[in-house]
Amino acid sequence: MLKEKISAFIETIRSIDGIAACALVSRDGIIAGKHFDRDLNEPWFGALSATILASAESVGSIIKMKSMMSITIRAKETTIVVMGAGENFLVAVILAESADPEAVHAALLPVVKKIGEAM
Repeated sequence: MLKEKISAFIETIRSIDGIAACALVSRDGIIAGKHFDRDLNEPWFGALSATILASAESVGSIIKMKSMMSITIRAKETTIVVMGAGENFLVAVILAESADPEAVHAALLPVVKKIGEAM
């Protein structure tokens, strides 16, 4: 049942226009579900996504930010977005080169909320 729930969430994330690859990752960095369009070191991707989010949340706490919505990493040809999905999970996505990061972010918000409530 959990496996099916995770697969359904991955399919929902994949259906968002502009997402090339995605992973549902535990807060301790273990990939629970994924769809990658490229070869990459999956364990490192999960672990580093969790580290990036935890670090950003720590910085946010230091400066008394109300809530951390997401972290966006932008390079010349690639954008990665990491969002918390409740207390136990996060979602990390790699955007297609043509994607609108703001539109993807807006589309991901209700999905990560649902994941947080369900898991």
